This record gives sequence, structure tokens and C-alpha cells, in this order.
Amino acid sequence: MNLPFLSHNELVVGLDIGSHAVKVCQLKQTSGGYTILTLGSAVLPEGAVEDGTLNDPEIVSKAIAGLFQNLKIKNKKVGFSISGYSVIVKKVNLAVMEEAQLEEHIMAEAEQYIPFDIEDVYLDFQDLKTGHQDTDRTDVMLVAAKKEIVDDYLDMLHGLNLNPVIVDVDGFALENTYEYNYQKTENVALVDIGASKMSINILSQGISVVARDIIVGSRQLTEQIQNIFDIEFEEAEALKLGSIQSEEKREEIEEIFSTTCTQWILEIKKAIDLYHANHPDQPLKKLILSGGGAKVSGLIEYLAQETELKVELFNPFLKMTSNSNKIDPDYLANIGPEMAIAAGIALRPSVI
Repeated sequence: MNLPFLSHNELVVGLDIGSHAVKVCQLKQTSGGYTILTLGSAVLPEGAVEDGTLNDPEIVSKAIAGLFQNLKIKNKKVGFSISGYSVIVKKVNLAVMEEAQLEEHIMAEAEQYIPFDIEDVYLDFQDLKTGHQDTDRTDVMLVAAKKEIVDDYLDMLHGLNLNPVIVDVDGFALENTYEYNYQKTENVALVDIGASKMSINILSQGISVVARDIIVGSRQLTEQIQNIFDIEFEEAEALKLGSIQSEEKREEIEEIFSTTCTQWILEIKKAIDLYHANHPDQPLKKLILSGGGAKVSGLIEYLAQETELKVELFNPFLKMTSNSNKIDPDYLANIGPEMAIAAGIALRPSVI
């Protein structure tokens, strides 16, 4: 998106700015892989960020500044990701051509692929090189992001004297973390459930073939529990995650879970059905769940039952090392599923 390049031996600090919290992750590349230098999160007030839109840059800016100060992060080069209605990710099938020719074609024909005015968006693309000897066509992943939304983030970060050099997309950052830690050749559905948005990215033989964001999230559950029982947000959150139990509320909580989680699962199944319709000979092996919503009590078992897939919790630090004297292993394990996107950005050494 017309941002400057980094040197190939330098990593950015990964910033995941969600509607519930800001997550920060800093990694160091070593000869043996990656080491976690530091990570952390700061909760945001409701409405500060909504559907990927920065509504209150001052509050978000303070949260980021606080994290950088508390975690003693000196690196000013950062990457962040975007999602929601302002981003369009679309796979198109085109004739095989040289990169310069492909870029010229996409810039000329972009309006037929995206529902935004071409002057109002940043465009990027990647040739997935799916063409074979017997075909002269290839799949190309096209990404369009509204300039207005991206520029708000850039302005906020520049105001903190940070240097934003990478603009990523949530689903691709998730894919990046997965590829480093897991088997690339498996057919897998990556599902990240945040507070107000769910990202689904289905990979076939290491290539993204279905990518979508749905405006549903785990805050729905907390708010419903809070409203029905007239309790504080923190208690409702604890009931949702199962960190406190209430036998007298159990039946009603299960009903809330059943109704809301069924909606999530219907959206996930739609994406899986679309994948199977287009790839009938390459069945999915498993579903990997991340985001704060991944820790909702009983969700993994419910998803496994409804999708008939093996479901596991995403560990973005599976193949990374850390200093247990500096980062509590229990904290790392607990926060792991929420850090998948931030870690995926932090792995990037240069512009996508």
C-alpha cells in the first residue's frame, strides 16, 4: 500500500487493534527461529474501535503508548492489520501474465472486482501462481482497503512517533502465524472470533481459498448475560469464560450460548460448505480457533460436534521460544489464542 520497505533482517512490532483490546507482540529472529521478546494487551472502552473504524483515536493512542512504555519497546517500526466493511478480499481468475502487466491490468480493471470507487481505496494483490502446464490462467488475491480508514490509523500512529511500515489484513496475519507454527500442506479452516468480528480463512495446500469477515463476536454473549442477570460486565465476562460458575444461572446461560453460538457456527459452516463445493476432492482436516471468543466455555466441543471436524485452540507460539523469567509461561498459554493476529504481523520482515 505504497509504504516503505524494511531491511530483511528487521522485524516490525505487531499491533492488533481490535474493538475490545489492543494487542502488541515483538519477536526476534534467531538462527533457530523466533523468540518472543515481549507481548501484552490493553482493554479499550466500548465504541473506541468499531467494525475496523477508529472512532476514538485519542483513547486508542493512549492505550498503545501505555503498552510501549510498560513493555519497554524501543522499536518504532510497526505493522497493523485492518478488517471489517472497509476491506474487500477477493480471489479472481486471470490469464497468466508478467507481474508488471498483471499490475497494469488490475489497476485498469479493479472497479469490476470491488464495490468501492477506485480513487477511494488502496489496492494490493498477490498472484497465487495456481496455473499449471495445461492452463494459461492463475488465481490472484486482490485486496482493497478504504483510504479514509487506513489513513486514520496511519495518522494516529505517526502522532505517537511510530513508523507504520506494514498494513496487513487480519485473515492473512492469522495465516502467517499458522504457516510458521503448523503443517502448511494441511487443508484447514482458521477461525478467529474477536469481540465484534469473526474472521474465517480456509487454506488448501497452503493457499487461502476462502477469506471473509462476519460482524458477529463474543461481546454479544457478555452483553446478553449482563442484561439478563443485571450484573456488571466483568462478572458477565467471567461467567462466559467459565472462570466462575453459577448453578442457578446455568440453564439460562446455556440457552444464551446455544442461540448465539449457533449463529457463529452457521456462518462457519457456510464458509466450509463453499470450500467443499469448490474442492470436493480436498476435504478439510481440522479447524483452528483463535481470538478472545475461542476461550468461551464449551465452544470447542460444540464446534467439533456441529462441523464434524477436529477443532483445536490456536497456539501462535508453538514453535517459538521465550524467557520464562521475563514472560510467565501460564500467562503466555492463556493469552496465546488472542495474540494470533499480532504475532502474525510481528513475523513480517517487509511489506506484503
